[in-house]
Amino acid sequence: MNTSPFYRHARKTSRRGFTLMEMIIVLTIIALLVALAMNTLTGVTDTARERAAEANITAFKTALYSYQLETGSLPTTEQGLKALWSKPTVEPIPTRWHAMFTEDQSLDPWNHPYQYLNPGKHNPDSFDVFSMGPDGLPDTDDDIGNWADTPAAKNQ
Repeated sequence: MNTSPFYRHARKTSRRGFTLMEMIIVLTIIALLVALAMNTLTGVTDTARERAAEANITAFKTALYSYQLETGSLPTTEQGLKALWSKPTVEPIPTRWHAMFTEDQSLDPWNHPYQYLNPGKHNPDSFDVFSMGPDGLPDTDDDIGNWADTPAAKNQ
């Protein structure tokens, strides 16, 4: 064992752990990094939800055209998108019909039901199928639909 006075002095002044101030600084840095990551991921999540809504609307459009080919007409506004997974019970009742979706596909990424209008407000010669977006209110700027002036279409 070393009995030098320098060794004993160095051993007395050495630290065995972190000070409270060092712990606070490290925890503050970690909290800032987590906050930055959460802020970045929030933007990614919003974009992913918009893209998912767009993909679902495209799928609804395709299914509605298939429905029209099979039954001879598009569902009415009263029948709605429900006509794609449940045979309509109000006129016009199609003679040839089969389910094209399941009911669990009827909600958008914000858990609001997709909307359907025939004739459409934005497409008067056809139909509108849309998500009310994050706010859950129709006819607002965040609606995503099968028309050209939706926020998603403007970003392309």
